[in-house]
Amino acid sequence: MLTTLSVQLLFLFNPVNSVLQQLYCTIADSCNCDFKPNIKDLEWDLYRNLYGQHLVQDIVSEEMARFLQNKNPDRPLVLSFNGPSGTGKTLVSSMLGNHLYGSAMSSPYVHQFVPTLHFPLPDRVKQYREDLKSWVQGNLTECARSVFFFDEMEKMPPGVVDVLEPFLGPSHVVFRTNYRKAIYVFIGTTGEEVITRVALENRQAGRDREEIKLHDLQEALTQTVHNSSTSGFFNSSIIQQRLITRFVPFLPLSRHHVERCVRSQLCSQGLCSRDDIVEAVGGAMTYTPFQGHYFSSTGCKAVTAKINLFL
Repeated sequence: MLTTLSVQLLFLFNPVNSVLQQLYCTIADSCNCDFKPNIKDLEWDLYRNLYGQHLVQDIVSEEMARFLQNKNPDRPLVLSFNGPSGTGKTLVSSMLGNHLYGSAMSSPYVHQFVPTLHFPLPDRVKQYREDLKSWVQGNLTECARSVFFFDEMEKMPPGVVDVLEPFLGPSHVVFRTNYRKAIYVFIGTTGEEVITRVALENRQAGRDREEIKLHDLQEALTQTVHNSSTSGFFNSSIIQQRLITRFVPFLPLSRHHVERCVRSQLCSQGLCSRDDIVEAVGGAMTYTPFQGHYFSSTGCKAVTAKINLFL
């Protein structure tokens, strides 16, 4: 208490107060970061508004709770969201922003990188690595509780994210930065074939979807992400050193899940009773494989456009 008070008094009376405050913020839990995590609300949001993703609900809830309960973590939380398009990866990312900072992606401490925007040219990997290291270290110096999202990892030039290795492990020291309190989320479709195959085999065997366990996917998903030449983690030292806390598999969605997405959007417009629209949109989607029509090819991604078509 006395130490904290002394630091606060220095902020008030010392002419270099801004420098001291910046240093204090790198070791404090919040300071000006406005970091106000609400794990219970995150769990409720996941279970209420994310459909067909029992693995995601469990893994994200458990890992976030475990990480944030530790006041002095030995490494950052690093999650990799993998799965087909339209299965909820972007939705869960928004939920994390909302329940960590209350402002989704608009918080100055939530950072999003998109390869086609930030790293578009494969022949500039060296420059991108330098830029990314500088951006991440600068933001961590501003706020130890920074959150970084890397979208469309299947379009990320291999080698770029490897520059983050010193920030992700437990053994490195980064000057003036308490980098161990940060959160990293890598988002991509690499590994969707593995995930869909396991989901299909489970379905054809007549088992419940919830019987799919993380251990059914984890190792195969790790190897696929590491070995795929279209992955931003291709031959990555981050994978080799197992610096990803958890790979989070997003399963392909069935018609039942798509119709839940439709109903949710209709209810947000005050049209909960429109069962005809739910049925029409569900029937208008494309499903794979051809024999069985088990999973939606686009998940819930095309739901809004289809609703507008039938209204």
